[in-house]
Amino acid sequence: MTEDENLSAERSINLFHCLNELNDLSLVEEIQQYTSSGSLSTDELSPAQWSALAFILLSSEKDLEVFDLKNYSASEDAFLRLMPVVKNSNTALLGGCNLSERSCEALSSVLSSQSSNLRELDLSNNNLHDSGVKMLSTGLQSLCCTLETLRLSGCLITEEGCTSLALALSSNPSHLKELDLSYNQPGDSGIKLLSAGLMDPSWRLDTLRLRICGLSEMSCDYLAAALKSNLSHLRELDLSLNDLQDSGVKQLCGFLESPGCGLEILSLWSCGLSEMSWDYLAAAMKSNPSHLRELDLSYNNLQDSGVKHLCGFLESPGCGLETLRLDSCGLSEMSCNYLAAALKSNPSHLRELDLSDNDKLQDSGVKQLCGFLESPACGLETLRSVTMF
Repeated sequence: MTEDENLSAERSINLFHCLNELNDLSLVEEIQQYTSSGSLSTDELSPAQWSALAFILLSSEKDLEVFDLKNYSASEDAFLRLMPVVKNSNTALLGGCNLSERSCEALSSVLSSQSSNLRELDLSNNNLHDSGVKMLSTGLQSLCCTLETLRLSGCLITEEGCTSLALALSSNPSHLKELDLSYNQPGDSGIKLLSAGLMDPSWRLDTLRLRICGLSEMSCDYLAAALKSNLSHLRELDLSLNDLQDSGVKQLCGFLESPGCGLEILSLWSCGLSEMSWDYLAAAMKSNPSHLRELDLSYNNLQDSGVKHLCGFLESPGCGLETLRLDSCGLSEMSCNYLAAALKSNPSHLRELDLSDNDKLQDSGVKQLCGFLESPACGLETLRSVTMF
């Protein structure tokens, strides 16, 4: 076999199938020896050796279940040479692999292929820019695309990229279940475009992550209106590290209190909230308490008065909350008193409670919590009340 630089990856692999039938496995066996010994250096592989590696990976059920490019080389060249493996994988982990819009163009053809098995694609922390997302969106809108999870965290995406994604998902909305756009800058205008799509009953998103996306209370308004129109699917919403303020949470509560809301995980970590947000959240969740399982309100200035409002929800018989995170919320021993009383009234569900970095809890506050911990019905498995250095 000649080492033709211009020979496509798929054509090269087909040649290995032919060689396999002829029982000529010398190059494949050479690569297998390197991989089994752990001495494989992908920086030194020839094109033919790359093809032999791809052939080996395509023969491995384990590698096709989850393909992690970093196990071989975190580079665009390696990605392009191993494209047939990506195409046949169920999950492709390509985060932080120095990919560009050139990779997006190649991935678009994979997503458009009827023979692609790809269901989960992680492209986080690559400099794809809006131009790359636009190319990727061509594949996403193909009716052949059955991708269920797309992670684009930290890919330098702005409103323009969100426009491409929203148009693509509106053309083929039925498969995608998880979308992560965290650590990008879509802004409120980008979320407005996505929210218009969320109003479509054929969208099936159950997880939406928008951490550090430059959002304000306006995004909460757009999202709440959209989600109230199409309540049944969303199960996880992460809006952490956005300046939503109390007014934004108030808008979200219009969605949370809707009877059809099935949200299970809500993350509002460091969103500029005060005790007023507790009041809005507690009222909304008491109206529709049965679904929420995890609530993260850490790094907000909620204070003891806010916890007092929340406890009205916690002691509600319909409350099924399992995880409550209140790290760095300016709480004192009074909050422990409120929490202990509420949880003793309804102790069976809570499994994790995080009160870390609330310096005013003191020993007396922890003592109050012990009244709950001693309850026979207490099912708490994790309690964090101090930070260990």
